[in-house]
Amino acid sequence: MNISYNWLKEYVDFDLTPEEVAAALTSIGLETGSVEEVQTIKGGLEGLVIGEVLTCVPHPNSDHMHVTTVNLGQGEPVQIVCGAPNVAAGQKVVVATLGAKLYDGDECFTIKKSKLRGVESIGMICAEDEIGIGTDHAGIIVLPAEAVPGTLAKDYYNIKSDYVLEVDITPNRADACSHYGVARDLYAYLVQNNKPTSLKKPLVDAFAVENHDLDIKVTVENSEACPRYAGVTVKGVTVKESPEWLQNKLRIIGLRPINNVVDITNYIVHAFGQPLHCFDADKIKGGEVIVKTMPEGTPFVTLDGVERKLSDRDLMICDKEKPMCIAGVFGGLDSGSTETTKDVFLESAYFHPTWVRKTARRHGLNTDASFRFERGIDPNITIYCLKLAAMMVKELAGGTISSDIKDVCAAPAQDFIVELAYEKVNSLVGKVIPVETIKSIVSSLEMKITNEMAEGLTLAVPPYRVDVQRDCDVIEDILRIYGYNNVEIPSTLKSSLTTKGEHDKSNKLQNLVAEQLVGCGFNEILNNSLTRAAYYDGMETYPSQNLVMLLNPLSTDLNAMRQTLLFGGLESISHNANRKNADLKFFEFGNCYYFNEEKKNPEKSLAAYTENYHLGLWVTGKKVSNSWAHSDEESSVYELKAYVENIFLRLGLDMRNLVVGNLADDIYATALSVQTKGGKRLATFGIVTKKILKAFDIDNEVYYADLNWKELMKAIRSVKISYTEISKFPAVKRDLALLIDKKVQFAEIEKIAYETEKKLLKEVSLFDVYEGKNLEAGKKSYAVSFLLQDETQTLNDKMIDKIMSKLVKNLGDKLDAKLR
Repeated sequence: MNISYNWLKEYVDFDLTPEEVAAALTSIGLETGSVEEVQTIKGGLEGLVIGEVLTCVPHPNSDHMHVTTVNLGQGEPVQIVCGAPNVAAGQKVVVATLGAKLYDGDECFTIKKSKLRGVESIGMICAEDEIGIGTDHAGIIVLPAEAVPGTLAKDYYNIKSDYVLEVDITPNRADACSHYGVARDLYAYLVQNNKPTSLKKPLVDAFAVENHDLDIKVTVENSEACPRYAGVTVKGVTVKESPEWLQNKLRIIGLRPINNVVDITNYIVHAFGQPLHCFDADKIKGGEVIVKTMPEGTPFVTLDGVERKLSDRDLMICDKEKPMCIAGVFGGLDSGSTETTKDVFLESAYFHPTWVRKTARRHGLNTDASFRFERGIDPNITIYCLKLAAMMVKELAGGTISSDIKDVCAAPAQDFIVELAYEKVNSLVGKVIPVETIKSIVSSLEMKITNEMAEGLTLAVPPYRVDVQRDCDVIEDILRIYGYNNVEIPSTLKSSLTTKGEHDKSNKLQNLVAEQLVGCGFNEILNNSLTRAAYYDGMETYPSQNLVMLLNPLSTDLNAMRQTLLFGGLESISHNANRKNADLKFFEFGNCYYFNEEKKNPEKSLAAYTENYHLGLWVTGKKVSNSWAHSDEESSVYELKAYVENIFLRLGLDMRNLVVGNLADDIYATALSVQTKGGKRLATFGIVTKKILKAFDIDNEVYYADLNWKELMKAIRSVKISYTEISKFPAVKRDLALLIDKKVQFAEIEKIAYETEKKLLKEVSLFDVYEGKNLEAGKKSYAVSFLLQDETQTLNDKMIDKIMSKLVKNLGDKLDAKLR
């Protein structure tokens, strides 16, 4: 938010420089990003002077340009070619001399010596819009005859310099969304630092109702959404350009002046944080303003000319016939004041923050008014700002105040009562702050001390401090004004020893696995837990009815909590592939969320919701590409399988003690699942279906693995790390070529082999698969290698042959396997 240094000084007395003010605000929690010197008109009219047109003749090579000589008040007159239709000899004009910079929005151009249709031009005679003092471009500016040539334009137009402080307002500090709000905090800082100061704001004692010629009734039908609504009429106004001082205030903070009535409402919102709205009283049908909701789907055209369909939860400001304004958010196209407006109805209200926020999000609108209302404005400044606005309208636009203030208030806003214990202040701050200092700080922050005891205070916190409702909130306020830097860092550190818990062990293993994957060429990704619910439409593995839906999503792309890590990874793959980076290995640790309707329990609101921690792996594209030492090689699902098995080994899980089986679902085209013998699924991995890849516009195969980290941590609780001496005796390898049924998997052979020889069989591996000619129909050939080793002796042929014979027999009996 832009804060004017000079405007701030109108409310609080201080002698700090702009940089010192920025440092002070930052120290008390209103972080100031920059301090910039600005002028009321961009560029400050540097290089522009008042000139007098001495001669003006038609351009010899143009039917609309003129060649003039202009007296700039010093030296010889200069020749300037001008294309304006109203230029004439004897005029006093504004001239941009060589080197002057003119601005058109953010664009800047420099005046240089040039030739126009062959005639030299030294400078430029300016129109209003070209120098930023107006919008007229019909002709050049013609000044009164008494203007003196040679006068600097910045002096003639009384251009003022100011400093703009860019203050970053955090969402909880609704009270600081105005110049007066910032002034209140700065005042507290000055008091704490013993600097002479005072806090003040304009008086409204002169407000008076002059007649009752324009009485407009106010009715509030929804007091929940509108706890307070006030209005007053001003009759006989003249809508015109604002005076220079008001235009300058708005320009300094980056606002464009519109007209005197609208500029007053903009001034009030930035001065005191109270949004106002000005209606053309003649357009209020039936002489009544009604605050209510409209039926679902009611069409309404807003000030930007867009027709919007209203919700039955959108609070509207209506007359007897139609809605006129979306309360606290945006005005209507046909109810606001215009240049022809003669009578106005000024609105000042307090709307419920939640209602305004939801309406603004629903319609995708973000205005100065909604920004403040949805954070919570001061409910007790409503009438003050209304009176000030009415007085300003009367002063700047004429007219008379023609009705009593109609103030409909459901219940006056009450102070927040907070019990503050000195002991807790000192405990949280980490330093003993004197009692008198505490009392001084809370008083300077406009908190009233209603009761004082030896052990603490009872405070009445004003309702505009929506972020201060607990004792810890008050302590935070005390600390920021006292000064964080005034709390010394202790020279001793108190600590206690704790044993590592399950989370510590899990985090350590996560880091180990992450390092292992990074070493294998993976990159870690971190996707949003919020996702698009449409991804889950029609799915069986992750049904959409199990989604945890958001009640008030920012968009349809982020309207649910993810059930799986898969889709976030595919978004990352698609993003990279579209940027010519298609060879990828990703991994991600993250929570997945589930909702079970059957477990809903009114007494336990979270019973239907669960979350599990998962590890996702994605492999796609080429395993090797553009290598001089190796031909290009595509990644495969077997590569992913090796990564998964290595993770299991790293965690201490033996694949022989797990159950591996085929998996059929709508995520994978082909997949395997890994379970404990007790049936708990630890992992799934396989090839993602073409249908899903097409939805993400991915051309390459994607291999995905999902590891349930929570179940993995349970599975390794009983794992004991043990070690033995490396055997001094050699291992023996024997190979078998087995003719088996096509349906038989290697995992079945492996299982039978380990069951047959539990002591000496160390490893079973598959090194060749053959299907084709010279084999019986429905058969395939597996070449399997068996590694045997005894830690106590050297194996002889007799022992080896006995083991191999037993293996062949068991494989034949259980799988009908035959030797080739």
